[in-house]
Amino acid sequence: MLSRVISSATCGINAYLVEVETNVENAIFHYNLVGLPDGAVRESQERIIAAVKNSHLIFPNKRITINLAPADVKKEGSSYDLPIAIGLLAATGQVQPDLLTRFVVLGELSLDGGLRPIHGALPIALEAKRKGFNGIILPSGNAMEAAMVEGVDVFPMSSLSETALFLNGGHSSAQPFHVDLAGIFAQEQRALVDFADVKGQEHAKRALEVAAAGGHNIIMIGPPGSGKTMLAKRLPTILPPMLLDEALETTKIHSVAGLLPPDTALIAVRPFRSPHHTISDAALVGGGAVPRPGEISLAHHGVLFLDELPEFARNVLEVLRQPLEEGHVTISRTRMSLDFPANFMLVCAMNPCPCGYYGDPAHECSCTVPLVQRYRSKISGPLMDRIDIHIDMPAVNYRDLATKRPGEPSASVRERVVAARKVQQHRFRGRKGLFKNADMQSKDIREYCRLDDAGEELIKLAITKLGLSARAYDRILKVARTIADLAATESIRTEHISEAIQYRSLDRDVWSA
Repeated sequence: MLSRVISSATCGINAYLVEVETNVENAIFHYNLVGLPDGAVRESQERIIAAVKNSHLIFPNKRITINLAPADVKKEGSSYDLPIAIGLLAATGQVQPDLLTRFVVLGELSLDGGLRPIHGALPIALEAKRKGFNGIILPSGNAMEAAMVEGVDVFPMSSLSETALFLNGGHSSAQPFHVDLAGIFAQEQRALVDFADVKGQEHAKRALEVAAAGGHNIIMIGPPGSGKTMLAKRLPTILPPMLLDEALETTKIHSVAGLLPPDTALIAVRPFRSPHHTISDAALVGGGAVPRPGEISLAHHGVLFLDELPEFARNVLEVLRQPLEEGHVTISRTRMSLDFPANFMLVCAMNPCPCGYYGDPAHECSCTVPLVQRYRSKISGPLMDRIDIHIDMPAVNYRDLATKRPGEPSASVRERVVAARKVQQHRFRGRKGLFKNADMQSKDIREYCRLDDAGEELIKLAITKLGLSARAYDRILKVARTIADLAATESIRTEHISEAIQYRSLDRDVWSA
């Protein structure tokens, strides 16, 4: 007897349907699983046999052939356990086939017949909705995640026997699992850190506000203990709140990667990723035999923080250049090519020299000038060309540390950032791929960053007298445009240009050659 069960799998961050065909015929026992299964799928035989028997159901002692279609796509993971088991029960008459065409079924079986959570429930639920299925049957541990998708019923199950009872109509009282999407979204948006925690460093806070308002990449240079990491971790709290569509897309990536925290249905706070400097290029941008999202995709709609930037391998840093320009990364393999979203803000931190105290009045630097230049030149010019703001961060003095006055909270800063972003959205309406000032190209800069005579004279003076490189010109104009937006002025004034010039400290000498 033949049965068909619809399941699903993920490819990249999207899902596709898999049809589990099961044929049981009277012959000597033989279990044959085809359709390019990987090791985890092939091992499902032992889990399924034990789960069926321990659920007080009958495992057929016959010739069994199971096909996972499409047969030319490699199948990975343990989410096929439940659909294969249901297919066997349907082929032997223990489960009625009437409901099988209405639901997508997935789940990992334990030996006692219980169901364990799987990866990628959110993109699978989105695919089930797109294909018009009535609902999705999956482990209880994935219910909240899948229920984030409106328009498809989610039926959580705790065991194989409960699933069989539901499909046979004996669980008619079962109701779809629902969540308060708005309530969860609001609850998850609460941040645990705040700008008010940071003492001093008002100049650096202002630079981060400008970076957040225009979506600019930023690098902070300062001695150990000056607060670079502390400030970077608080940057997501002043970025505009995530929209629901952004939260769903970010959650999809973390779900596929298996990094969605337990009991978390939705990632509603902008992600903050801080990989160690020993990371490989494949781990940073994504990769593997079957490509998986890397750190830049996990930071999608959030912040990628690279601490001790010169300690990263040069080849690792160079792979950032294309994603920073395009907002996505393409991973190509022999059998497939996948696109992963990677629209993130890059925040970097570094010491001014190997010992960390170059230019610090309180500590003596032991580094020679050539050593300092070699240290800084580990970061290539093309990468620095994609970082709009450079900010020097001196050590915090005692007066700032000892003050009892709290700093400005993140909520106040965020209000100004959101107002500036709204100005930019209005300015760039109707322009494809242009949402914020950091996205502007040369032709956009000429159109939206016009200067008066005083402004032209000031920027000319900066280029010629301060030794700024040619690449600094466009960066200064984009940052000045953002500063003007924060000040709610249509024209770019000389004070806006002056502030933007201050944010090009690293461009003056080291990368100008």
